[in-house]
Amino acid sequence: MPEGQIRKAISGFYYVKVKDGDLIQCKGRGVFKLRGISPLVGDYVTIVREGDNDATVTEVHERENELVRPPIANVDQALLVFSIVEPDFSFHLLDRFLAVIESVGIRPVICLTKKDVAGEKELQHAENAADYYRGIGYDVIVTYIGDPELFLLLKPYLEGKTTVLAGQSGVGKSTLLNTLIPELSLKTGEISEALGRGKHTTRHVELLEVAGGLVADTPGFSSLDFDHIEKEELRDTFVEMENVAHQCKFRGCLHLKEPGCAVKQKVETGEILQSRYSNYLQFLQEITDRKPRY
Repeated sequence: MPEGQIRKAISGFYYVKVKDGDLIQCKGRGVFKLRGISPLVGDYVTIVREGDNDATVTEVHERENELVRPPIANVDQALLVFSIVEPDFSFHLLDRFLAVIESVGIRPVICLTKKDVAGEKELQHAENAADYYRGIGYDVIVTYIGDPELFLLLKPYLEGKTTVLAGQSGVGKSTLLNTLIPELSLKTGEISEALGRGKHTTRHVELLEVAGGLVADTPGFSSLDFDHIEKEELRDTFVEMENVAHQCKFRGCLHLKEPGCAVKQKVETGEILQSRYSNYLQFLQEITDRKPRY
């Protein structure tokens, strides 16, 4: 029986790329629903062909990881696209994305766009942010959509990997994909001046072949919560805090009011960014206030 990868899912049909290069339209086995199995884009599957272009997914192979919103599996990294201006760069939203992405074991790459339309003050703010996030171990790219070097800049990050494209609304994710794959001609959304953010134009998850890898344009990332993260897990998603947590006086320190907390000491000396720590405290409070699951 042939094996392949789900590259697109629309209206109950799965489009599976098999080893000979064909893209086969498939439906799932009826028993999947009874067993609580939901095939996702990115899943490696076994199919049974029923004709030249029709088949049934009979088995979903074990996943490396998965995201719920957007529904996608087996992701290597997330390219988090944030603008310097229009809309303004948000530490809070970036840290929220990073916490969610880190919690499922996906490597984040930060891409700051629109440097061509940013003023000197905004550009300096972005460069300072880039320096900090690089300093704690993240790759950060500062660019703009019309950059003639954009493809060459991104190619080493995309090659051989499955990448989720996500980030602020209205920062030009679809435009970025159009730049990487001109023949794609994805519909791009206009910035809503009243809301200061973009209108969603992507309606489904699809893996696209880009620069020797696979890139997913993903709707559904506008609402980021921590339903799957416990308090003790959140602290490990802030990498610079995790790196010094062993220096805390108490094992299991949540970096709140515990004496001898190394993280709070690093915040006071400026080695850990105050905005990162403030965002951590806010996210921790969200998890604390979360209604218990039964």
